[in-house]
Amino acid sequence: MIRSKKKHYQYSSLFYSFSAICFFLLFLGACTENKTEDEVSSIIQEIKEAYAPDKRVAIWDIQAEGNQITGETDQPEALEELKNSLNEIKYSGKISVKMLPESDLGEETQAVVTISVANIRSAPKHSAELATQALMGTPVKVLKKEGGWYLIQTPDGYISWVDAAGIAIKNKTAFADWQQSKKIIFTELNGFVFAAQEKQSWISDLVAGNILEVLEESKGMYRVMTPDGREGWIPSTQAMDFEDWKNSRDLNADNLINTAKSMMGSPYLWGGTSIKGIDCSGFTKTVFFLNGQVIPRDASQQIHEGDLVDDNQDWSKLEVGDLLFFGEKATADRKERIIHVGMWIGNNSFIHSRGLVRISSFDPESPDYDEYELNRYLRTKRVIGKDNPNITSVENTLKFPTL
Repeated sequence: MIRSKKKHYQYSSLFYSFSAICFFLLFLGACTENKTEDEVSSIIQEIKEAYAPDKRVAIWDIQAEGNQITGETDQPEALEELKNSLNEIKYSGKISVKMLPESDLGEETQAVVTISVANIRSAPKHSAELATQALMGTPVKVLKKEGGWYLIQTPDGYISWVDAAGIAIKNKTAFADWQQSKKIIFTELNGFVFAAQEKQSWISDLVAGNILEVLEESKGMYRVMTPDGREGWIPSTQAMDFEDWKNSRDLNADNLINTAKSMMGSPYLWGGTSIKGIDCSGFTKTVFFLNGQVIPRDASQQIHEGDLVDDNQDWSKLEVGDLLFFGEKATADRKERIIHVGMWIGNNSFIHSRGLVRISSFDPESPDYDEYELNRYLRTKRVIGKDNPNITSVENTLKFPTL
């Protein structure tokens, strides 16, 4: 009886020891797995910071979970670096990362905006935030499709969603034909493509900067075609041959001031980049666009361009066309926030879109004195005449997405 009891204790002891070892091994395996997942997540984050720190212009939506890496990206070099880094740590999990543009699109990865102003949203639905806009004739890169929406990238790099009705999808041949076609650019603030020369009805409205294919000129009218194939007529006094237009562009003081003042009173619209409605950075972007230059979309992007002119309210240093930035200064526990931008027009004044396009002054004696903006002024940058890869010509954007 005693021997039996002793033997039972031995078996029990052996069982508990075995269980403890199994538990330890499982715990060690779980720790190793968590360590690997954390290491992979760290690699993913490092590559994101190197290749796609700004989600507005690059996609790096990749996650590590368990023994699998999933997501999507439009950065082939970054994805290759991820694979190489995973090989170095002998990662044995599954990699299921989709490369954009989607393979389902085939050759139809190019499109051209076909309405006067296309709303481009942060998500594939009309209730989503307006991220930006693109004008008729703007070529875009198509990345993927979801229902009746396309994820696109505009020539300034912006990535967001557009309703299918706002663009004309083109294969490589059709896109090349459009790029090589003779074009005109609409130069009035607004107008129409008329169905006939008699101008009794119209097939599309127009805003300054719209680009269309020209088919012929007759009796003071251009016969034009929209990027989706609709034909109509525009008074020749309201448009210019694109080649003549681009050769006549000059970022001189008079041109910049005249363009900016022509939009006075236009209503503020978050995400807007046209006379129909325009936000602060959309306004500065449009002023430069109509004078032949394409600058980045948002104020927080524009501030990284050009050279620093002033950060101490010394207005004597400023020249017409300089960009003034406003916001909240950095503190010990908060980063600087760029909230607003305007363009200097001389005489202690700048023009900007806040509520509507208006002129403000830093002169306390001026009726346009703007103490509010003065109190949140951060600094001024000069982009005119500066060599920067993020600033290009309108002519070059027509070659997108093959730039």
